[in-house]
Amino acid sequence: MAAPNLTLSLLAVAILTAAACAAATNITAILSAFPEYSEFNALLTQTKLADEINSREPVTVCALPNGALSSFTGKYPLSVVKNILALHVLLDYFDAPKLHKISDGSVLSTTLYQTTGNAGGSLGFVNITDLRGGKVGFGSGVPGSALDSTFTKSVKQFPYNLSVIEVSKPIAPSAILTAPAPSASDVNITALLEKAGCKTFASLIVSSGVLKVYQSAVGKGLTIFAPNDEAFKAADGPDLSKLSNAEVVSILQYHALAMYAPIGTLKQTKGKITTLATNGAGKYDLGVKTAGDSVSLDTGVDSSRIASTVLDSTPLCIFTVDNLLLPVELFGKAPAPAPGPAPEKAPSPAPVADAPTPESADAPSPVLSPPAPPTSSPDGAPSEGPTADAENSTTNNAAGGLEAPAVFKMVLTVPVLELRRMLIVRLTRSLAKMFELEMPMDDPTDKDAEARGDIKDDPDSTELYFEVGDKLDFEAASEIALALKF
Repeated sequence: MAAPNLTLSLLAVAILTAAACAAATNITAILSAFPEYSEFNALLTQTKLADEINSREPVTVCALPNGALSSFTGKYPLSVVKNILALHVLLDYFDAPKLHKISDGSVLSTTLYQTTGNAGGSLGFVNITDLRGGKVGFGSGVPGSALDSTFTKSVKQFPYNLSVIEVSKPIAPSAILTAPAPSASDVNITALLEKAGCKTFASLIVSSGVLKVYQSAVGKGLTIFAPNDEAFKAADGPDLSKLSNAEVVSILQYHALAMYAPIGTLKQTKGKITTLATNGAGKYDLGVKTAGDSVSLDTGVDSSRIASTVLDSTPLCIFTVDNLLLPVELFGKAPAPAPGPAPEKAPSPAPVADAPTPESADAPSPVLSPPAPPTSSPDGAPSEGPTADAENSTTNNAAGGLEAPAVFKMVLTVPVLELRRMLIVRLTRSLAKMFELEMPMDDPTDKDAEARGDIKDDPDSTELYFEVGDKLDFEAASEIALALKF
């Protein structure tokens, strides 16, 4: 039981460690331990940037103390505030030692804002410069921008994965502050979809009236998954013309969430998420699968990869997807995998023809035949071959059947040496015991053995004669004789 207990213990430690690591790199949880960043932390959550930060590494968050953003939050819409905050998320790891050892004294670091696709030129970069006097300055990557924000202190570090540092002032280039920021209700959804290669989907949401549903929901948050035009041409796709108007509406609403969910939020999503089609009659929910930077949506019928981001501007997010999202409520569950082919039965062996009898066919002669045995029997060998009864007695002897001749002689030709004689006698006894023979033989060194007739020894001969009397057929005796020939 020790091994299973050890395995379970290691598994528990691994799970707890993974959970601890996940909690440790949660930016919301980290900043909640520092009340001086509560406003900054709340804005990260509100704009969903916290999810983006949690789904990436390495990351450096340039936190701003309370009050530092007050001049922006009351003057600019949330989408602009989000862009400013995104400039404070560096996609690299910087701690105090690294900041003071920047090669060449200056570096441009990519920020989260750069990944939105809305940053032109160097607007999505931050210039970090090691200034004289031990200070490190931060400013927009746009050439000529002032380094009016400085590194204040380190807050929390998880080496080479996540670093939280404090900077003195917001990094807010004028190009972001002055960029037009229309309200979500003013966004032309169909124009964006058509430009992104989703003309069929755009036409359907207009003709079905679903566009108005989208527009009414966008104020509180809306995410749209728009299939591209190729998705509607797929050979295995549904024929929408055969569906009722209500079913088409449900499918189109199934392609939208009633919340703002950028890619970082989707990566952090666990379990199912509801859609605009969700109602009392059916779930119409979606599952989210993440593999590295790739995110896919699972309907239970099929799955579709999120191909690109068309718009990510709080509170509206629009993505393109590779396939139509088919809800289980209309198309049923995905078919189970087809069973593999049944194993083929081995063909029955063809009946074997009866072997020809000796009369019908002569056996072929071998290429190399061994020399024929001598026709004359050696001295002391049985004068006659085995009888028919002896030849057929193999099976019966195994069960203790027919008797062999009571007495026969075996001839062993060995050098007459004392040691060899002893070995032969012992070996013969062992074989006799194996074949259940009655073989009274004494040690050759016994002087009375010759008088008893157990061993007949001729000092001038190189042969030893052993008389063996027992129930033994000729074949068994021959095997012993062959086994004893050295």
